[in-house]
Amino acid sequence: MPRHRKWLQLFVLVILVAAACGGDDSDSGGGADGPTQRITVVLPNPSAVNVFNLCAAMGEGYLADQGIEAQVEAVDGSGPVLQAMVAGQAQIGLPGPGPVLGAIAQGEDPVMFFNHFSQSLFGIVVPDESEYEAIEDLSGQTIGVGTAEGAEVSFARAILSDAGLEEGSDYEFLPVGDGGQATAAFERGEIEAYSAAISDMAIIEARGLSLRELTPEEFLTYFGNGYAAMGSTIEQDPDLIEGFSRAMAQGTEFAKANKEATLEHCGEINPEEASDPELTDALYEAIVPRTEPLEGNEVGYFPPEAWEAWQESILESGELDAPVDDLESAYTNDYVDS
Repeated sequence: MPRHRKWLQLFVLVILVAAACGGDDSDSGGGADGPTQRITVVLPNPSAVNVFNLCAAMGEGYLADQGIEAQVEAVDGSGPVLQAMVAGQAQIGLPGPGPVLGAIAQGEDPVMFFNHFSQSLFGIVVPDESEYEAIEDLSGQTIGVGTAEGAEVSFARAILSDAGLEEGSDYEFLPVGDGGQATAAFERGEIEAYSAAISDMAIIEARGLSLRELTPEEFLTYFGNGYAAMGSTIEQDPDLIEGFSRAMAQGTEFAKANKEATLEHCGEINPEEASDPELTDALYEAIVPRTEPLEGNEVGYFPPEAWEAWQESILESGELDAPVDDLESAYTNDYVDS
């Protein structure tokens, strides 16, 4: 897909979401505790089904019940999500843990407060007929990624490093875009493997290319992207974070029990995606299970040991030069039980 068309789609998504949220400039009609608070939520890709709980929270009025009106904007990966948050262009974003730790190491203060993907969002995949059987077999090959700064890069780099492969000498990454664009990259022979989000896997297989996953089992337990805000935002407006978290928990519960209604809400946000019902159904079936908390944890909860594993993996890969001074500053579970 040409880049200009992709960004046109993102612009259309923003306008549609703003319309779905109401578009009224007045502050009346908010939650029970006061007027409506308007915020911007920035996502790392334009898929609405990928944030099915946000779709449900908006469509069922859970955000409105908290006095929140959200305008959603989509950018190209976790790096731009964090840049928008740092610049004050968004109050809430959905970055991955690797880029969050990288931002903290650079002196910024993003804090993840709601674990959207409690299970691994990513996997390294090859076409089903590929000769490659293990990560080690990818030595000397080109591995596709959605974007150069996406969370999938951190995830793949950690896996490849664990297998003894070094970027630049044993393999290289090639940004090829998401889903359908990755399918074309496989077909053109530009890549031999792809670090794919679950949504990408569903899109690629819906396009007729069967995939096989090479991801080692221990990496499948790594959590994925979560809702985050800058530490200053959380400190200054904890009620916003509490209200948003409550709406996301309600949206998650509703969406898991009401597939058709949730997909209708997602379709109101992104009609182009909804124009392919077979695809949106596949996305829902692939994405929702990855949000299920592990080991009886609450929805939205971040296991501290999982953060330690994430940091260790990206230290080993060289993505971080040293551990962050305070790993607990990267996340909070204060709003999970709220």
